[in-house]
Amino acid sequence: MTDLSLSSNPSFQPGTSDAEIESAAALAARNRKIAVNFWRWFILAVFLGGWELATRFKLMDVFFFSSPLAIGMRLVEWITEGTSEGPLWYHLWVTMEESMLGFISGSVVGIVAGIALGRNRMLADVFSIYIKVINSVPRVVLAPIFIMIFGLGLTSKVALSFVMVFFVVFSNAFQGVVEADRNLLANAQILGAKGWQLTRSVVIPSAMSWIFASLHVSFGFAIVGAIVGEFVGARYGIGLLINVAKGSFDAAGMYAAIVIIMVVALAAEYAMTLVENRLAKWRPAPLQELH
Repeated sequence: MTDLSLSSNPSFQPGTSDAEIESAAALAARNRKIAVNFWRWFILAVFLGGWELATRFKLMDVFFFSSPLAIGMRLVEWITEGTSEGPLWYHLWVTMEESMLGFISGSVVGIVAGIALGRNRMLADVFSIYIKVINSVPRVVLAPIFIMIFGLGLTSKVALSFVMVFFVVFSNAFQGVVEADRNLLANAQILGAKGWQLTRSVVIPSAMSWIFASLHVSFGFAIVGAIVGEFVGARYGIGLLINVAKGSFDAAGMYAAIVIIMVVALAAEYAMTLVENRLAKWRPAPLQELH
């Protein structure tokens, strides 16, 4: 997408053709994208290089902070030889299965509940106190409760991921419905829309930006729920690898597991952006492209 603002804000001579203006806009967008990618990689290189040098010159204790080289070597070892608890790919699959199930179920229920309560003032007033009370409970403390109820298997991790996701999505969906454009609602009602037709045609599209904003961050919360559940008690998963590395004072292993989680979260964010762009083509293009 082009940067319509043309950050350099050039002034065109009278008589400049539309093709020349569009060409200048495309050039500015390409230059901006190159600059953004350069600075992203430059900052990453400086960070990792500074970290490695700090450990080499004993400015940072490798016992606590490890080093980028050691972390990379541990990742290569896990990928090629597996971990002491089994193949890395199986641990990653278990964590992703737990996270995806919790994310999907929490998102669907959160969206439906948010839209339902946002459209029904009576339901919102009745259930708001219960939602506030449950939402005030720290999610992390629920991990041992779920493990005690559901055991060390898949269900307890999915339940924790569900709780982590639900309230984020519900809050945004509810707020998006409440803040739907009243003029659009009034115009649609004048044209005869009512009930589900009004909700489907006006309310849900108006709340889409709120909903997608919550989905972008909620997958990260789903992973957090799965990892915390595995950390408390599990047979497999990335959280188990972190727990084992912690117990053996293996800093490189802990950071390697964190890197894996970061890569998966970034990939999920990218996929979510693609889905959002496909489902929300009707939205106007932003003045400045951030990605």
